[in-house]
Amino acid sequence: MEEIRLHGRGGHGLVKASHIVVKTAVESGEYGQFIPFFGVERKGSPVFGFLRLSDTIIRRKTQVYEPDILLILDDTLITLPSTYAGLKEGGTVIINSLKSRKELNIPAQAGRVATVDATSICMEAFGKNIPNTAMLGAFCKVTGLVDKDRLFKNIAEAFGEQNRAAAQKAYDIVVCSES
Repeated sequence: MEEIRLHGRGGHGLVKASHIVVKTAVESGEYGQFIPFFGVERKGSPVFGFLRLSDTIIRRKTQVYEPDILLILDDTLITLPSTYAGLKEGGTVIINSLKSRKELNIPAQAGRVATVDATSICMEAFGKNIPNTAMLGAFCKVTGLVDKDRLFKNIAEAFGEQNRAAAQKAYDIVVCSES
């Protein structure tokens, strides 16, 4: 089982993106679970969620305290103590940013770090900073946890062709490094 914690801001589409990942996993014969967590429910406030993907039934119904993967939709959230908390040794960090690994204060236990400028992709594609679908493209490329064709089909069905194209662009340009 892969445990993923997502960090974003209200309005970034974190919940919708997670639903698409779960739908894609289930359509592929896998299991998926998403548990959202909202503090202050308003646009721009920090939000996070917990995603699990597995090839066996998922019985846990708790928050993810020791994620295998962090998907961070806004690099301004790296100053919050909870953002990198509990990342497993050798874990993966996928972040929407133009900053260097050093500037992002990536913890030493991170094995893989992937960055993509999802904000610019979305601003160019539809004039709004809603990086969820672009980040799904990067997530798909870096982790290989969901079927790309099925994921991109589900993105297009839920949000339209522009979002599918944003996911494809992020998939194509995401930069990943091993520590």
